[in-house]
Amino acid sequence: MNKPESLSNVRIVLCQTSHPGNIGAAARAMKTMGLTQLVLVNPKKFPHPEAEAMASGATAVLDGARVCDSLEQALAGCSLVIGLSARKRELSHEPMTARAAAQQAMQIAAGQQVALVFGTEMSGLSNSELILCQHLAMIPANPAYSSLNLAASVQVLAYELRQAVLGEPQLSGSSFPPATHDEIEGFYAHLERTLVEISFLDPAMPKRLMPRLRRLFARARLEKEEVNILRGILKAIGLAGNKPAP
Repeated sequence: MNKPESLSNVRIVLCQTSHPGNIGAAARAMKTMGLTQLVLVNPKKFPHPEAEAMASGATAVLDGARVCDSLEQALAGCSLVIGLSARKRELSHEPMTARAAAQQAMQIAAGQQVALVFGTEMSGLSNSELILCQHLAMIPANPAYSSLNLAASVQVLAYELRQAVLGEPQLSGSSFPPATHDEIEGFYAHLERTLVEISFLDPAMPKRLMPRLRRLFARARLEKEEVNILRGILKAIGLAGNKPAP
């Protein structure tokens, strides 16, 4: 069964937040539900008095916030990355509800690091940020007015995460450790290089091949050993391509 302590393995990642008050309000939302890991990617203003004021006592979460220069840095070591978006994107992952995302996150967080990624207040996650996520989650709000404040979105997900911990135990789909974000990104880089080498991918006209492959492998929820196998296959393809013709 998941325990509340597993919430410490969940990172709330805020990308390029414009208003420092939203950072403080997000920290408050996190503390009310037992979340402690706040990671900020290129915040416009932080630290800032407005963030401290809106944190309203959640200073421990705010003081412990980690600032990163890139989303890749913020996601290092994570075995599951879920991006939050208010709308379905072309060629993005199939969306899941916030509740389903929280349940899946807490399955992994029982022993691995998990990240939930939120975009800017005005435009949300960019396509380049979303492509680094393995899953897309959406809050099923009123379709006639679905705009949620950043901190409100964090509060909804934080609540669902806590409910996933305190509710009925969720069965994990596999006893094998999942691949980390770093390992999966290393596989994608290796895959792209190999596809270029064998002339399957033209870097001058890549079209949508890599985003489609990312979506395919994201559905598979790759395990560490599976990534090792796939990279072994790619290495063998590379070696075979370098052999002289008989």
